[in-house]
Amino acid sequence: MRVTIQKTIDILEQVHQLESEVGLKNAACRSQFYIHPQTTSKVCLFLHGFTAAPYQFEPLGKALFNQGYNVLVPLQPGHGRAGDWNRQTPPPLPTDIETYQKFVLEWLQIAKTLGEQVVVGGLSTGGTLAAWLALEHSQQIERALLFTPYLGSRYLLSDLLIKILPIYFEWFNKDASGNFGYQGFRIPALRIFQELAEKVLEQAQSDMSAPILMVCSESDRAVSRSKQQDFFKMVLQQQPKSWYYCFDDSLDIEHRMMTKLEDNDYEELVITLAKAFIGSDLTWQQFQNMATRIVKGEAYEQIQQELNLDSQASQQLSAMMTERFGCEDLKCINPH
Repeated sequence: MRVTIQKTIDILEQVHQLESEVGLKNAACRSQFYIHPQTTSKVCLFLHGFTAAPYQFEPLGKALFNQGYNVLVPLQPGHGRAGDWNRQTPPPLPTDIETYQKFVLEWLQIAKTLGEQVVVGGLSTGGTLAAWLALEHSQQIERALLFTPYLGSRYLLSDLLIKILPIYFEWFNKDASGNFGYQGFRIPALRIFQELAEKVLEQAQSDMSAPILMVCSESDRAVSRSKQQDFFKMVLQQQPKSWYYCFDDSLDIEHRMMTKLEDNDYEELVITLAKAFIGSDLTWQQFQNMATRIVKGEAYEQIQQELNLDSQASQQLSAMMTERFGCEDLKCINPH
C-alpha cells in the first residue's frame, strides 16, 4: 500500500509540473492536493465551477484534511490558463462533455488509491459532474456533495439562449473579489453542461444514486432552485441517506458559495454541513427528526454525539437547523 501511495504522490507532482509548463493565469488556479502520508478512511475529490479554478475548495479542502481525510482538487480541462482571453480569442474551454467525463473518471481512479471510501463534490457545473458520477458510478462513490449544482438556469429565457446562441459572454461580476478564473466564455462551452444536466435529471428518475447532500441558497440568482429540489426528490425516492439544505435569503449567500473571497461570508456553515454529512449515516427522515428535536429545545450535545462533530460545529449545525427547519422550503422536500 505504501508503494501505491508513493506512486500516486508522484502523479500529483507530475500534474503540478505540467501546470507550470503550460502556464496558469495565477497561483490560485493550480490544482490543490492535501495528502497525508498514508491512505485515509475517506478521500475527497472536489470539482470547481465553470471558468473558475481549485481555489474555490481551499477552505473546505483544508478543513477536511485536518479532519483526517485526503483531498484532491484538480484543475479542470481548459481552465486557469494564462492568456489575453477576449471575444476574438476566447479561453480554451472544452465544447464536448466527454472531455470532462473522462477527466473525472481518471481522477476517481486516482482518488481510490488514497482512501478506503471516495467522497465527490462540486460547485455549480462541478456539482453537475459530481451528480453524474453519483448516478453513473454509485457503487464507487460513498457520498456526493452538490453545492448549488447547475441543473438549469434560474430563468427559462437564459436556458433558451444557452441552447441556441454561439456568442461570447462576459460575466456580469467579472471584476468581483475572489474571481481568479476567466472573465468570459463562449456559450457552447456552457451548453454541454446544460445538456448533461438534462440527462442527469432524467437518469435520477430511475437510477439509484450514491447518498447526496444538496446545498443551495435562496439568494442564488444563477441557477434553478426548483430543478435542484426536483432532482433531490427523485434521488430521495431510492436513496434515503440524502440531505437537503437551503441557506436563508437573509444571509445573502450567492452562487459562488464556497469561500469568503467570493460571495459567502459564512463559509464555515458550508464546511459544517459537509463535515456532518460525510461523517454521518443518518437518513433524511432521521435528519429531519433530529432537527425537530433541536427546534423544540433539545441540547446541541445530542447532535454532537449523533453526528460525531466537534463542539463548535455542533452548535453551528444546531443553530442552522433551528433557523431553517421551520421553513416551508424544507417541508416541501419529501419523497412521498
